Amino acid sequence: MLVTAIEARPVRSLDLVRVELAPGIVSVVGPNGVGKTNLVEALYFALTGRSFRTSERRDLIPFGGSLARAEATVRDADGLERRLLASISRTEGRRHLLDGAPTDPATLARSRPPVAVFAPDRLSLIKGPPSERRAHLDGFVAARWPARAELRKRFGQALAQRNALLSRLSSGYGSPAELDAWDAGLAEAAAPLVATRGEAVAELSAPFTAAAAELGLEGGASLEYAPRASGSAEEIRVGLAERREQDLRMGRSSWGPHLDELKLSVGSRSLRRYGSQGQQRAGLLALLFAEREALLAARRVVPLLLLDDVMSELDPGRRERLVRRLVDDGQAVITAADEESLPAGALASVVRMPLTALPGAAAA
Repeated sequence: MLVTAIEARPVRSLDLVRVELAPGIVSVVGPNGVGKTNLVEALYFALTGRSFRTSERRDLIPFGGSLARAEATVRDADGLERRLLASISRTEGRRHLLDGAPTDPATLARSRPPVAVFAPDRLSLIKGPPSERRAHLDGFVAARWPARAELRKRFGQALAQRNALLSRLSSGYGSPAELDAWDAGLAEAAAPLVATRGEAVAELSAPFTAAAAELGLEGGASLEYAPRASGSAEEIRVGLAERREQDLRMGRSSWGPHLDELKLSVGSRSLRRYGSQGQQRAGLLALLFAEREALLAARRVVPLLLLDDVMSELDPGRRERLVRRLVDDGQAVITAADEESLPAGALASVVRMPLTALPGAAAA
């Protein structure tokens, strides 16, 4: 599944531009400040309806404007083309359309490739709270095993229901015995989520270690899943019952998969706590490459990799190794300030910026 074109009409500094995207590696080259990251963000926005730079979609609207809109054309393995359009308006809110019509998030997700982003701002995945790593891991699970995509949502719903009851009980309303049914429901939702997360990390561990070594993480990088609760649904239910008094005091669930951690380490030291900026960048890249390799091996849809300013802290040898990992299959968009920083393998398709209005870009 390939993205063949992206239009920004407008997004941030980009106004009425269209870029055709080739298979393989597409390098977006230009000096700082000409909109390279904005183009990558527009592509991400069109496909997912979100930004990887901000949680506030209105930030994509140009200064003084009222609307941001991006549209991507996606071609599947059978040659069928679909168009995904995302927009955010100050007056009408946000939309995410498939071929011009509203549809459900699951259908939208099936109509595009998974998207993985490397950008300086994305280091929060390594440096930030465990919730970001859990969400990222669950995103990989959905791409690796589409039939299990609802596990995270199902657990979240059960957790919200149990927490609502705990809040009510801690305020003196109702009987703690009411928790029996909710403990059972939460445990039934938790057990398959924990098992699948463990299976995913086991599959990613070896390719993560190999990719990290290639990218300069010396000392043996490792990926480890650290669940708070594990075992069968019955074992998790018993664990919840043992912690019931504590949960009633706190008014929320203090134990379960919503507190799991995905640990990235070099040697025996946490990459989050002790890694340098360069090590954390390499760790993020290694995780994305491990996921890509796992999906390739499983013959799943390969992620579209968006690599913003990825070359700036890599030496020439590691740049070459990075590019070699991208040429076998799938699609990647790389931004760079100049062509000299890119290995020859990344120069087959180059988009030079700044962009002007291109043929096929029509006004809104």
